[in-house]
Amino acid sequence: MILLHYASSDGPRLAVRHGDEIRDAGITVDDLFRGSKPNPGGSVVELSEVRLAPCVPRPGKVICIGLNYRRHAAESNSPVPERPIVFAKLANTPAASGEDIPLPAVSAQYDYEAELVVVIGRKTHKVSEAEAISHVWGYCNGNDLSARDLQSQSSQWLLGKSLDHFAPIGPYIVSCDEAGDLGRMTIKCSVNGEIRQSSVVGDMVFSVPELVSFISRHLTLEAGDIIFTGTPEGVADGRPDHPWLKPGDEVVVEVGNLGRLVNRMVAAD
Repeated sequence: MILLHYASSDGPRLAVRHGDEIRDAGITVDDLFRGSKPNPGGSVVELSEVRLAPCVPRPGKVICIGLNYRRHAAESNSPVPERPIVFAKLANTPAASGEDIPLPAVSAQYDYEAELVVVIGRKTHKVSEAEAISHVWGYCNGNDLSARDLQSQSSQWLLGKSLDHFAPIGPYIVSCDEAGDLGRMTIKCSVNGEIRQSSVVGDMVFSVPELVSFISRHLTLEAGDIIFTGTPEGVADGRPDHPWLKPGDEVVVEVGNLGRLVNRMVAAD
């Protein structure tokens, strides 16, 4: 199943993509996680006539994993972690595909991070790695936007990771059964058409089952929580020329068959 959310006067509405056709689901994503089925006869949604919402509109938790690709750790001059590095973004960060991302003057070092994002489908507490995937509903593209100069001000990364709209996700959530083999998924990021990151999800240090199991041993995950699973090499911070993002730049993230997450950077008001 392939899901998206679009904006309406009543808030984000869930829709289901069937081939080239998109229909309103007639239920909420919370209903779906509880086992309800979308209405197959829902009204057709024309994407050209609506504005997308974040594919998970209000995640309870936005959990992130740092340095989870070996070559990204190397370009960051950091050792490969012995256990997952877990941090979080705040509730102000989710943004939709197609949404402009403001870059305020508080930073001069804006960076992109293409990531596979896990969408949790049910309560998850102290699960084994073997059980972990059964708690995952699906996956989406994510861009863990970062203000590197703010991130490096202290050992706590939150300030540089949680500026407004700094967690674009979408456009779709793709269910596990349709997402395919995670290890073979490509992960790419381009800026103004230039490929900056190109790798495969199979290069992660800690796999999705390892991450879900590890996190669940420390805190309870709920349906609708999302996990950014880390970024591969090629970020601006790791390049000799440091090509920081600037207003006018268009960033595209593509992971496997999850669609294209597209966002334009703009000057903040």
